[in-house]
Amino acid sequence: MATVSNFALRVPPSLMEDVRSLAAQDAVSINQFLIQAAAEKVAGLKARSELAARAARARPGAMELVLAKAGTATELPGDEIPTR
Repeated sequence: MATVSNFALRVPPSLMEDVRSLAAQDAVSINQFLIQAAAEKVAGLKARSELAARAARARPGAMELVLAKAGTATELPGDEIPTR
């Protein structure tokens, strides 16, 4: 089993009430509920960071080069590229 860390968490009573209720609805322990909530938050922040890094590497106009290699296709109504 992996090592785990203990952390004393101070939760306002109103929030703890909601946590208890939602954990019970999901049929999980409060501990498991809070671990899942923390994991979801961490995953979201990591994804946002990764997307920001990818956006920083983007080269304006690169998509037009890719599309130029694809050849021509018949445009259907609504397929137009919007002007800015």
